[in-house]
This record gives sequence, structure tokens and C-alpha cells, in this order.
Amino acid sequence: MKNRQLLLTFIPTIILTGIYGYHFLTGLPPILMMLFAILSGILVQILFYLLFKLIQFVFKGIDAIYILAVLSGVSTLVALKIFGFGWPDVLYYALVGSALLVIVCLWWFLRTKSLFSFLMLSFVCIGLGYGIYLLTNPGSEPYQNDFPKFSVGDGERSLEEIGVENPSEPGSFEVDAFTYGSGSDKKRTEYGQEVRFKTPTVDASLLLLEWKGKKKKWREKFWGFGVTEFPLNGRVYMPQGDGPFPLALIVHGNHSMIDYSDDGYGYLGNLLASRGIITVSVDENFVNGHWSGDFRGKEMPVRAWLLLKHLEQWQAWNGDSGHPLSGKVDMESIMLMGHSRGGEAVTIAGGYNRLPVFPDNANVPFDFNFNIKGIVSIAPTDYRYNRKIVLKDVNYLSLQGSYDSDEVSFWGLRPYRRLQFTDSVPRFKAGVYVHHANHGQFNSTWGKSDFGAPMKWLLNLEPLLSAEEQQQVAQVFISAFAESVLKNNDAYIPIFKNVGLAKDWLPDEFLMTHFEVSDFVKLVDFEEDIDITSVSDSISIRGHHLNLWKEQGLTTRDNGRQDNNAVVLGWHLSDSISTDTKPNYEITSEKLFWKDSVESIQLSIGSGDPKWLKSDSKETDVEGDKDADPKMGYDFSLVLTDTLGQSATVKISDIKNIMPPLKTKFTKFEFLDKDMIGDAWEVQLQTFHIPISKFEKNASHFDPKVIKHIRFVFDQSPKGVVVVDDIGYNPLK
Repeated sequence: MKNRQLLLTFIPTIILTGIYGYHFLTGLPPILMMLFAILSGILVQILFYLLFKLIQFVFKGIDAIYILAVLSGVSTLVALKIFGFGWPDVLYYALVGSALLVIVCLWWFLRTKSLFSFLMLSFVCIGLGYGIYLLTNPGSEPYQNDFPKFSVGDGERSLEEIGVENPSEPGSFEVDAFTYGSGSDKKRTEYGQEVRFKTPTVDASLLLLEWKGKKKKWREKFWGFGVTEFPLNGRVYMPQGDGPFPLALIVHGNHSMIDYSDDGYGYLGNLLASRGIITVSVDENFVNGHWSGDFRGKEMPVRAWLLLKHLEQWQAWNGDSGHPLSGKVDMESIMLMGHSRGGEAVTIAGGYNRLPVFPDNANVPFDFNFNIKGIVSIAPTDYRYNRKIVLKDVNYLSLQGSYDSDEVSFWGLRPYRRLQFTDSVPRFKAGVYVHHANHGQFNSTWGKSDFGAPMKWLLNLEPLLSAEEQQQVAQVFISAFAESVLKNNDAYIPIFKNVGLAKDWLPDEFLMTHFEVSDFVKLVDFEEDIDITSVSDSISIRGHHLNLWKEQGLTTRDNGRQDNNAVVLGWHLSDSISTDTKPNYEITSEKLFWKDSVESIQLSIGSGDPKWLKSDSKETDVEGDKDADPKMGYDFSLVLTDTLGQSATVKISDIKNIMPPLKTKFTKFEFLDKDMIGDAWEVQLQTFHIPISKFEKNASHFDPKVIKHIRFVFDQSPKGVVVVDDIGYNPLK
């Protein structure tokens, strides 16, 4: 073809279709997919060219050949945007427009050889080069914060300082790693001829009705099996010894099914096994996403059900006197762990475990009833399944990263709040929010980018923790949880109350924790009604001299729901305010708040936005006021008053610091964060436990057994906004 203009416009088509094809995972070699995409792009552009040529023939007035070339190129790139690149329009078309402008300027220069055309070409190339630089640059950290990352109360020492062993250090057991499965996997030898133990397949056809159409066709072509014969494949990390050992299963989340995910939790498997816990990474790649389609959450019941079928298999092996695994497992000590959609799957499995039938189809009988003692959800979803699972009588832990651009909010706190303790067995639930942790690095094979190319080039990766640091956090908290739940080792419980006690084992980073034990007595949770002055017939609330007092539902950064209400309190001290008129929030009981001895007062506190603190007076205008900057830290006093009017006071900072808002910049372009993610932060609460002994120490005549008033006195920070929830106490054990 002798049309130079058309040949020049092929250049951006070749580049962009090549990029798209290379990163389009089908199981074929990436180079082959790139060549196929380039040929497809060229063919599409030629078809567009012929279409416009036909239009030129019909409408004789169009006779400029270069217009046809440009139109065909532009049309091809628009089609690629619609069907391929998931970039925001403004970025994609800016890049494509720049590339086309380079082509036009190059054509102009080759045609005229003028100085002006050369300067224009150079200018446009520099602009395009800068755009490419921005895409290849890792990004930046715009929110530097010198606030202390760890804080402990007066006289407190870290667990390491008092001789407690680091839970992320390997234990004394040698680890035997092997796989079990169908033995017929045609893609992976570890689940083919290399399996140590063969397992039967299971029929999931009544649980996954969406296994049809092209999703069915291409998956069965790839895997060699269908929904009626799902395999039970697992990677085992086995402590060497007689046992019996506790059993922990971990399951991955959604990812490209041909980029296998089950090998990404060896860092947890090896650690837990070395500490005497059999750990299995479960293979559910065959229900993951694929170019032929994603089940969009319809597969969540299967993800959960398969975990329970794996437990059935382990129960069978354990009870078979002739099997090498006979007696190896303590089936009374089981823990489920899951990441991403797997994190939601483990909560669903916890709900299914006690049911007689599948709730979406009663023709599927359930008979599991395993003693699942603990559930761990890592950066989970909580919206894929169309039912809200309410866990009961199980220990629970959830971890979430602030820089998770896949699951941008702490969804794991929703099942945390729904969880119910209904018996007298001591249990607990905990949450850990990790600043600068992303989604993918909790799996060692998913990598630093939570999206695949080309979308990943927009992500701001510079602020992230390293993979080793992020996995270290997971090891510390998950191992500590497992030690407590599966081995009755309570030495690590304090780190869930105050992460500062684990500072010697963690990277130098902001972390926030939630923690609640099963016998916690909640006095106020702001969920009951719209009357902000009362809780019950016997408990009332009053606010004095507050600039802001309201109860509201907390939102996520994208304006979704946290499914939690809290009280928002704002204050502004001035020199004219006396000690007796300091802003305060008072909870009063007509009866005694408690009758027996109490170990600690508990409440959840988070920093609010100083912009919420509005006033008509210039003196209380917080815009640009450093005194109202939450980065400086808020503090206030907690005052208990007994029936005789004796009071005792503890500053919140005497326990630990109220963490400032942990702001994030997910992408390299601020406007994209607003469009794709939402706000730079969302309210994150952390739990505070204030020992009653702290109050007794500060007031000798104070009687902590006959408390009538609980007050928050805002006398420590000149002005500020805090969010408070779940006020109550822990009985003395």
C-alpha cells in the first residue's frame, strides 16, 4: 500500500494493541497474544479505512487522502478504548491524541522539512515523553506525617521487652510440604502426577448455576473438567511429628485463573506449620476470573462450600486408621483464612457450617458441623454474596491495608460488627488496619500492583510497604491469633489491644487495631434510635459547650456504608472558657453502670475532619488553623464519677494516641483518585481499653464499683473533632 499517511497511523495502533494483547491473559504465550492483537488491530484499521474510502466514493467532496488515514486510525483507537483499555477517558484520549499529534507532526516535517515543523515535532515529542515518564514513574508520597507511629501507656513495656517470643519467628517443627488433589490436572504437575494423596472430585452444579455459556466452554477447554467434577486440590505445610495438630485452611481470592494464586501463601503456611499447625492453601483457581467472564460473586457459595468439603476430606483421612494422615489432625481445633473474595468465603463457610441445607437450594444437603474456632479475613470483600452472614460464637480477625486499590475500604469490619457471642466460652474479635499496605502483597505471587497492565501504570506505588514488610505484619497478627485461638496461648492478646506492644516485631508504620472480647458489656453503641439524648430508660446523654454534636452513619471513602453509627463531637476552647465550662459529653445512669468489679472501660475513637467544625465566628474558623489539624493529634480526658460525687480522670493519651486520619493517594493523578476511589481517607476507629486501676491510682477516695457518670472532657486539645463508638466495660475475670 503506497499511502504513507495510513502507514504512519498504524504506529499507535500497533503500539497500543500490542500492549493490550501482551497483557491479555488467555493461557497462550504473551508474545503470541501480542502478535495476534497487532494483526487484529491492523485489520480493524484497514476495515475502517475501506469504510471511509467508501464514504469518500459516495460523497465526492471528501478527497483528502490523509483525512481517511487519520479517521481510520482514530476509529481503531476508539474501538480499542471501548473493548480493551480500562483507563479513564481523559487519560487515554490525551495519550492517544498526543501520539497521533506526533504522527501528524512527523508527516508534516517529512513533507516540508521546515524549522517550524521540526520545532513543533520536538515540542510534541517532549510532551509525549513526559506523559510516558509519568506512567512509568512509581509515584510519590504526598502525605508525610511525623506523628508517632507507636504509643504505649505510662509504665508499659513491649511484649519483647518482657520476654514474649516474636510470633513471626519460625517454631521448632520441621515442615513437610506436599500436595494432594485429583491427580489428573493437565496444567499443573503438582496436582497431577506429583500429588502425594489423591482426592475425589465434587459436584458443584447446584451451587454454581452460572457455569454456562462461554464461561463454561472456555473453562472446560482450559482445565479439562467442569462444574460436576471440581477437584479438591491443596498445598500442605505439615509439621513433622506425631500430632495431633490444629488445622488451618487458607484460600485465595479472585485473580486471573491462569495466574495461579494458591502458591502465594507459603510465607504463612511455612510459619504456622513450624509452630505446630497444619496449614493448607486451597486451590480454587478454576472459579476465578478469566477473559471469558467473571462470575461476579455468583461463585461465592462454591468458594465457601469447597472449604468445607476440604475439611470433610481431612476428617476422612484423620479417621482412617490405614492412612498416613491418620490421627494427625486435631479436628476440634480448626481455623479458616481467606484473602479478598476468599476473605468473604471464609465468613460464608462459617455460616454454612451449622446449616442442614444450602440456603439457596434446599435440595443440597449440608452436614458439616466442624469445630471452627477461628476465622481470618485478609483484605476481604463483604458484598459479593447476596446474603449478609452473621457469624456466631467464633473468634475473628480481619486485616486491611489503607492503600488497597481493589478493596478500598475495611469491609472486614462489617462481619466483625455483625458477629454475635451467644455462649459463655471466652472468645474475641479483632481488626488491624495497616497504613501503606495494598491488596496484592498479602499474596506473594500477586505483586505490587493491584491492577494488571495497562491500568497498573496509573497506580501510585511509591508509598507502599515492601512485600516483605506487609507480609511481616500478616505473619505477626495471624500467628498471634492462631496461637491464642488454636493453642490457648494468651500471651499475644495485648497486641490486639495496643499495637505499640508489638513495635519490636513490626515495620515502622501506622497501624490501628479493633478488639473486643465476648464478655464485653456495651453501654452505648448509637444504633438504637434517632434520639441523641438517651440510650435507654435508665441511661441519658448530655452535651455541654460543644461546637459539634451529632450521631451519624459512618461512610466509606467512596460514600458507601460502613454499616456502623457513631457520635461525632467537636470543640473549640477559648481563653474565656473556665474549667467548669470546658466542653464535655456526659453519659449518666439512673442506676449503677455496673455492680461487680470491672477490669477496664472500653470505647472506640477515631479522628474526625476539622472541616466538620463550622462556626459563624471568625474565632472558631478552623480553615488553616494548625490547632485543629488532626495531624497534630487530638486528646481528651475520660472522667468517671461515683455515687458520692468523687471523680477520677485519665487522659486518653495515657493509654495510647488517637491516630490522625491516614490519608492516601492511590493513583498518580489526584483527579483520578476522586473519580475512581473517592476521598483521601475515611473514618477509622481504634479501640481503647482504659484499666480501672488507672482511675483508682489518680483518686484515692474514688469508688470504681458505684459509677453514675461517664464524661469526656475536651480539655487537652485546643480544638478538634473526634468520632466515638461502642462505649462499655470489661468485667474483671
